[in-house]
Amino acid sequence: MINFSMLYLTIPLAAGIIAGFLLRGKRRVDVSKVNVAIILVLIFSLGFSIGVNNELLNSLPRVGVSALAMASLAIAFSVFFTVLVGRKLKV
Repeated sequence: MINFSMLYLTIPLAAGIIAGFLLRGKRRVDVSKVNVAIILVLIFSLGFSIGVNNELLNSLPRVGVSALAMASLAIAFSVFFTVLVGRKLKV
């Protein structure tokens, strides 16, 4: 059986690859502004879906504390191992 949900991703990807291939020798297209706009729309829709979901909204402080702890530990261990390896290699 074919997984049709993957077609929603692969068809636009393939269309973009083909369009880029066909237009590569033509005028240079700056898509960075379009990419930023699309990313902002995606971030807005993510925030909207979080705001609508009461259960997720209520658990946000707990998730935030966990994310802060994980990020802090990741930074601390990165610095620790960077200093450790730097001393070992005498850089």
